[in-house]
Amino acid sequence: MKFRVALPGMHHIPPANPKVAEAETWAWELKANDFQQIARVIDDLKFHTITVSEHLAMPYFEVPRLGAFWMDALSVMSFVVGATQRVRVDTSVLVVPYHHPLALAKALSTIDVLSGGRLDVSIGVGHAEQEFEALGIAFAERGAITDETLDAVLELWHSDEPRHMGRFFRIDGLAFEPKPVQQPRPPILVGGNSKPALRRAARFEGWQPNPTDFSPRDIRPLLDYIREQESFAGKADTFEVCWVGTVPDLQRPTFHDLSPASQSAYRDHVLDHLDHLSQLGVTATNTPLAVTRSAGEFVDYLHWFSEEVIDRLGP
Repeated sequence: MKFRVALPGMHHIPPANPKVAEAETWAWELKANDFQQIARVIDDLKFHTITVSEHLAMPYFEVPRLGAFWMDALSVMSFVVGATQRVRVDTSVLVVPYHHPLALAKALSTIDVLSGGRLDVSIGVGHAEQEFEALGIAFAERGAITDETLDAVLELWHSDEPRHMGRFFRIDGLAFEPKPVQQPRPPILVGGNSKPALRRAARFEGWQPNPTDFSPRDIRPLLDYIREQESFAGKADTFEVCWVGTVPDLQRPTFHDLSPASQSAYRDHVLDHLDHLSQLGVTATNTPLAVTRSAGEFVDYLHWFSEEVIDRLGP
């Protein structure tokens, strides 16, 4: 199992439970040096990926639920790779239709070059209709735009003389460098649970069930559908299934309130849930987080999780 950690403070989502508001909002006060230090701790431990999220703006009606503060995903990814040496960086998810393929291909290949080949690209089609309206992009066409954008990005990454003449974009007569360091290209994971999203995932290296408004047990039939696709052939041993949601019934105690015995019980509780996810076909997951009340407690928890959970799972 590969473990991903969302870099704290990238968004300010209001706490769902007012009783833990302080514990959920300490990251809102982080400064530049704090972000660097946390990224380096994750890099030094046994976590696989640091992730960031993307919204360009937030519709007013969504602010009470999701907040207005969201950092730019591509900028944060560049920041993370500059602060780290080993850990991979990914989005959860990058909304493809927000980006022109030429600009997106350039930004992602630059991150891959600067990181020495540590970029993953988890993508989605988006859901916030007001963001599409502000950008002048047809919300109803977002799936088709996503597919064409991905085709154009791959052409730019692979061809010495790229040419893409599509319905939405025309790219011709332009040299494009740098290409990504990773060959044949950075891995692409597709978020979404609709049939078109699942077919899109089968074309690439993995699937990220998103949004996660269903139980993990619902993964199996959707994963079976992906495996039935002709484009999935040959990927059975390498295809990633990345669970980014919460796990039902997984406890979230306050970490520094746990006694040594309670820490051991919590560790076993987490291991049981991770075993359940693995049996469902999940190969990577967001790191289950206890409640923490400060950057220091968060870092302590990361050390504990790396030693007590990841080490016990082995390579």
